[in-house]
Amino acid sequence: MIRWGMLALQLAEIFVSAVVHLMYGFYLLTTAVAGDLSVLLNECFFKPILNIDFKEDVPKGTSTNADGLPPIVLLHGIFGFGKERFGGLSYFGGAEKKDERVLVPDLGSLTSMHDRARQLFYYLKGGQVDYGEEHSKAYGHSQFGRVYEQGHYPEWDEDHPVHFVGHSAGAQVARLLQQMLADKAFEGYENTSENWILSITSLSGAFNGTTRTYLDGMQPEDGRHMKPICLLQLCRIGVIIYDWLDIPWLKAYYNFGFDHFDMSWKKIGLWGLLDYFMGNSGPFASGDWILPDLTIQGSIQLNSCLHTFPNTYYFSYATKRTRKFFGVTIPSSIRRIHPLLFLRALQMSQWRHPPDVSPPYKGYRDEDWLDNDGALNTISMTHPRLPTEHPSCQVKDDFEGQPLEPGIWYYKIVEGDHILFIINRERAGVQFDLIYDSIFERCRKHVFRKALPTLPNKAHQ
Repeated sequence: MIRWGMLALQLAEIFVSAVVHLMYGFYLLTTAVAGDLSVLLNECFFKPILNIDFKEDVPKGTSTNADGLPPIVLLHGIFGFGKERFGGLSYFGGAEKKDERVLVPDLGSLTSMHDRARQLFYYLKGGQVDYGEEHSKAYGHSQFGRVYEQGHYPEWDEDHPVHFVGHSAGAQVARLLQQMLADKAFEGYENTSENWILSITSLSGAFNGTTRTYLDGMQPEDGRHMKPICLLQLCRIGVIIYDWLDIPWLKAYYNFGFDHFDMSWKKIGLWGLLDYFMGNSGPFASGDWILPDLTIQGSIQLNSCLHTFPNTYYFSYATKRTRKFFGVTIPSSIRRIHPLLFLRALQMSQWRHPPDVSPPYKGYRDEDWLDNDGALNTISMTHPRLPTEHPSCQVKDDFEGQPLEPGIWYYKIVEGDHILFIINRERAGVQFDLIYDSIFERCRKHVFRKALPTLPNKAHQ
């Protein structure tokens, strides 16, 4: 009887979570479509009669040419989207308009960290995305993907570096790409190095995994496989159907990024669809998707080969929406946490690793992982710490109040949930402008590497 009661409670929780996530996704889609229709109607019926060009007075000594500036590249997180998707809707709440030269690439919203990093390289340099022969064979997808006829920053090299600002999984993608550049992992580009990147700034970055993955359905035993009944199984079925239907106008608005798996009905037919449902093939069967990379075990495996480099500046904003109440960790606010995240924030604050399962690493303690922002644990967002602690320095007030050195993760803990600084600018209020203005100003004034010192190509461990 107790077992049936627990099963019913689990199914109810999955149903509620699925409905909330679907409603939010539908809200974003309808907002994007409505925005596009509004622009179209405005152009049709309200054409300007006069075409007057007003020019602002530019102070002497101020350059209006953005070509000389290193691009600031904004990287979205899981279920995110770039500038090419969702019509005029901005994942970063319009923050890209704060600077003259900002790029917002559209990377696979559910693809693995590896595949995202490869896509990002060719988005900037141009050419056809090469996922690597060895990786492609191991995970059962095409070696080559989308073609960028013209790279968004084709001159990208050590003399023309970039700044990366990543939200959630986007921060880890930037780190992985930097390691690939250091390892010269791109065929035909033998001159790449970690110095192609000036700085990496993380907004709620997924550095060390999250216990939410286990609540959503990843097995805590290995962090690779899904539970038979869970929210992620519903997600898996929905994504397979979405990609199999392959509706052009819908995928133009949003794409999960699995085109290199050839999941369209034109390629695999009905029997192929059933094969995907059974878990015999595809990204969910091979593990080449984002969730395994976001478990604690998957993050440790990924971090074991990622370095913090001595010539690059690193900054991190870790978010927290929990507090202690009579010794118990609970969400710090009902009104100020997004409905999409409240249930998970509560569950994560009460998380206990199964006692019959080996802990994900030596020295693991549940109490270290209770503070969270509804999606990631705060301990995971400050800086890379598993399996090896990277150099770090906590900043209480502002990054500009002290001398900054490369090769160190400067981090600050901010009160907010996981999506406070994306999508809806009004939710964050003045904090939105304060943080993004600080980030862009720092990229332009404080970490512009004038000349690279001659240092050995070693990373801090």
